[in-house]
Amino acid sequence: MTDMPQIALRNVTHAYKTDDGPLPVLRDLNIDIPEGEFCAVVGPSGCGKSTLTRLIAGLMRADEGDVILHGEMVKGPKNTVGMAFQNPVLLEWRTIMDNVLLPLEIVPTKLTKAQQRERAMSLLELVGLRGFEDKRPSELSGGMRQRASLCRAIVHKPEVLILDEPFGALDAFTREDLWQTMHNLRAEEPFTALLITHDLRESIFLADEVVVLSGRPATAQYKLKVTFEGERKLDDLYTQKATDMLSILRHQIEIAQGRVPNDNSGGEAA
Repeated sequence: MTDMPQIALRNVTHAYKTDDGPLPVLRDLNIDIPEGEFCAVVGPSGCGKSTLTRLIAGLMRADEGDVILHGEMVKGPKNTVGMAFQNPVLLEWRTIMDNVLLPLEIVPTKLTKAQQRERAMSLLELVGLRGFEDKRPSELSGGMRQRASLCRAIVHKPEVLILDEPFGALDAFTREDLWQTMHNLRAEEPFTALLITHDLRESIFLADEVVVLSGRPATAQYKLKVTFEGERKLDDLYTQKATDMLSILRHQIEIAQGRVPNDNSGGEAA
């Protein structure tokens, strides 16, 4: 891990054009994510979290400010970025193996066909899907499809992984199981990650830092360093330390929603 931010947003401002005029979404947003770190972004509904992911992925351009990946300005989609969404969007006419291999058909690679399949199989085994590689998406549960989607997102070894609420549609037990899977993937497949989530427990279990966005137009209202030590376990979420962090984040969300005044108590204001 280095001190150079893998992802940097500098005074990013963006508005959508509507029939009623510009709709401001982001305003002077500044975020740094060091190489190898996992950052979670939370905030009120409609504050621009998904817009943020599209800007970093190069799917759209900011009106003002700079989006930088490892020192280079983002001007369009990059093959060094992987993405996973709430809907796995797997292709039903392809097997799970062929779905996972899809990025390697698009992104330039020096791997042979045999090496590509070996790479995909190693990921499927890592997430517990060995033996399901020849199944169709409809033959798998929602959690299993999301595991396959994660494999597809990192099969080409991206430097940056963007996760836009990938576990939001799953039941609580499956969601917690996939949180642990994410830690396993991160240990075996190092990457810098940005997670968009509405689940505060998810944010502190997965991330090294949680950024709270303000109400629209959103700026970085608050940043919380997650202070768990060692390998994380679900039991950590029931400790006093977790309770304290969740309390801080809930309070910041209430501020972002305009329900309480901004007193910036309990941690680091952005």
